[in-house]
Amino acid sequence: MSKLSDEDYRSIPLNATLALAALVVIIAGMKVGADLLVPLLLAIFIAVVCTSPVQWLHRCGLSMRVSAFLTLMVLLAFISLIGLLVVNSFSTFLTALPEIESRLYEQYWDLLNALSSRGLAINPDQINSLFEGEDEGSWMPALLGQLGNFFMQSIIVGLLVIFMLFETLNVREKISRALENPAPSLKRFSEFSLTLKRYLAVKTMISLATGALVWLSCMIVGVEFPLLWGVLAFALNFIPNIGSALAAIPPVLLLLIAQDGGPFQALLLASAYLVINFVLGNLIEPRVMGQALGLSTFVAFLSLVVWGWIFGAAGMLLSVVLTMTLKIALDSHPQTRWIARLLGPGRQRLKRSPASDPKLPPWKR
Repeated sequence: MSKLSDEDYRSIPLNATLALAALVVIIAGMKVGADLLVPLLLAIFIAVVCTSPVQWLHRCGLSMRVSAFLTLMVLLAFISLIGLLVVNSFSTFLTALPEIESRLYEQYWDLLNALSSRGLAINPDQINSLFEGEDEGSWMPALLGQLGNFFMQSIIVGLLVIFMLFETLNVREKISRALENPAPSLKRFSEFSLTLKRYLAVKTMISLATGALVWLSCMIVGVEFPLLWGVLAFALNFIPNIGSALAAIPPVLLLLIAQDGGPFQALLLASAYLVINFVLGNLIEPRVMGQALGLSTFVAFLSLVVWGWIFGAAGMLLSVVLTMTLKIALDSHPQTRWIARLLGPGRQRLKRSPASDPKLPPWKR
């Protein structure tokens, strides 16, 4: 192994400064262009997940374009069905919202009276002063505006997914024509795409299983709007550390104040959330993905803070996916593989990513 010269050592501070400056410029650019980048990133991840069924249909004898068209039709039908069910459940939730507010108000006064009877008096006016300045009914226009923006973003993401999925059919051919020696780049691109598709597919399936089990638990316990809480659990499962806890708060509180609910039912539902996320998140998911596709706890939480600051709520949902994409990209190149190992868990050296293991045949990677 060749030793670094004195000139190389002197250039390390300069290179580190330039790298940090470039990183600041990139982060500032992403924050400014968040409205453009968030739909683009969502479309890329959805298109990557859809390439696996497209290739499976192609292996079954269909052409690539027909396979892509069928995959898009199935995806559109599934999203439309879930969307209709969620909209129906959400409209029912809005109809029942005044009754829920009255129950919360009663529980609020019961809590204040209970605290006052034990010698801990709290002035309600002091609590109400914290929420002054909000006009009654002002949340409804804001909510409708957010929903309208969400539907517009969904249309843009859908169109981007369609174009990207058909564009991926010729990406290897384009790379081969663009580069003089495409073999190393194609190999790294194949490793990156295979590992990313595997991670996104497993994470999506784990989130779907989480949402389905939460929906079933809510149905068994008897909480209202079970489909709404199942979809919420599916979406927030992509947020590390705190996503599962955030998804459990609304249904547990709703069951706590419900007429046919109570502390026991709320505790039972909270226990169901805990068991579901412990089994799927801590037992099944690491075994399916492997330690090489994991992140350290600190990096996962830091990614939540950083991506949430850059992209807002969408960045929190995509924080682990974005960090894993960066980690997989760094791991696919020999010169940056050490950075990927720093992002991984401490036991990562015991296992290797299947896509980067040369001893495995291609069909097992």
